[in-house]
Amino acid sequence: MQKVQFERNSAAADVIAAYYRRTPKLYVHSFGCQQNVNDGEKIAGVLCDVGFSMCSKASDADMIVFNTCAVREHAEQRVFGNVGALKALKEENPKLMIAVCGCMTQQKSVVDKFRQSYPFVDIVTGVNKIDLLPKLLCDRIAKRRRVLQAPDDRPDIVEGMPLQRGCTFRAWLPIMYGCDNFCSYCIVPYVRGRERSRTSAEIMEEFRSLVAQGYKDITLLGQNVNSYGKGLEEKTDFSDLLAILDAVPGDYRLRFMTSHPKDATRKLIDTIAASEHICHHLHLPVQSGSDDVLARMNRSYTAENYLGLIRYAKEKIPDMTFSSDIIVGFPDETEEDFEKTLELIRTVRYAQLFTFIYSKRGGTRAAAMPDHVTHAQKTARMARMLEIQDGIVAELCSSLLGTSQRVLVEGPGREAGIMTGRLDNNMIVEFPCTDESLAGTFCTVHIGAAKGAVLKGALEA
Repeated sequence: MQKVQFERNSAAADVIAAYYRRTPKLYVHSFGCQQNVNDGEKIAGVLCDVGFSMCSKASDADMIVFNTCAVREHAEQRVFGNVGALKALKEENPKLMIAVCGCMTQQKSVVDKFRQSYPFVDIVTGVNKIDLLPKLLCDRIAKRRRVLQAPDDRPDIVEGMPLQRGCTFRAWLPIMYGCDNFCSYCIVPYVRGRERSRTSAEIMEEFRSLVAQGYKDITLLGQNVNSYGKGLEEKTDFSDLLAILDAVPGDYRLRFMTSHPKDATRKLIDTIAASEHICHHLHLPVQSGSDDVLARMNRSYTAENYLGLIRYAKEKIPDMTFSSDIIVGFPDETEEDFEKTLELIRTVRYAQLFTFIYSKRGGTRAAAMPDHVTHAQKTARMARMLEIQDGIVAELCSSLLGTSQRVLVEGPGREAGIMTGRLDNNMIVEFPCTDESLAGTFCTVHIGAAKGAVLKGALEA
């Protein structure tokens, strides 16, 4: 791993200015996870650094960048569909530049498909080359031919890239990149590369800057934050990093994702319990409650290992809430396997549950596993799971009725005259209010009702 310091590409800025002869407009669309959202902010920052200005509609843009996700097949099909729809814009504006980057384009088959079936796409590049986008655009302009890069593994960490953050009070802060776990169903290690941690000094510098700028909700990002520090000369683990950041004074909340259960420790729970700013919410993806399925997934823990940490967290932090990811219908999941997952859900009592029917990803070990579970069986299991989860969420919400909660106001709700906000424990609350200037501030809301997973309340004076 090598650290690279970002430098503005002045030559690229000159080429872009000469090509457009005005301030060109940029549209960036990121698909997928929070890491991709942060990557999209860097894409916008790097390109605005060489002369672009942002716009909110693809139809207004001089350059369109799709930052892609490869976790599930559906996500890839969405990208292909959305890129296909850009053909008409390219015909109307031949100078329009279309670029595709991100996790999808780390797969040779995807690059080949763009080469053969999408001739109007100008640039295809990988997930770790955001800082090189101005150069690639200049190559496209100067050579008058498409730039489609074959996937490669670039292990560098590029520090100092400019960002165009999408929110004035919520920020994403990557602490590491890549993944070494190779879960049998997951494409991420193949497209994001091996684990690489930023130094605590680099993280602290960015974190202090965010607090000083007034950000109220800061989320540390990594494919597996609990393995932070591996490969660094300094002996700082993730719990140590959390404690260091939490010591920074200010009125803010600190979150993190994603944790892998095999690396989550009691030290992590103790750090949260002793902290001032770390939210009392833990996203801990279990994927299945069956030890047999977990073994075939290569998750490296058992259901009892997982529940042991949950029990410890509940003991140390009684108001802690939990969320998780669960895959329904992993190859040859039996009814008994599925019942064990339901039992785990009943035991943990998640506040949020992100559920997915298994999606085969080419190149992973699970893709070659026999699977005799029908799609109808998988969808029926999903429905049963969601029914149980809905009941748990209703009970959790009911337990907060009549209480007053500190809420970070996020903005207008789904209905006119309603604002929405988030509790420390990640639960959503809606309340009557027309003062949109409250977005990004903390308020106290009295909880009076709940509808589904959403709490309903009223502002307190």
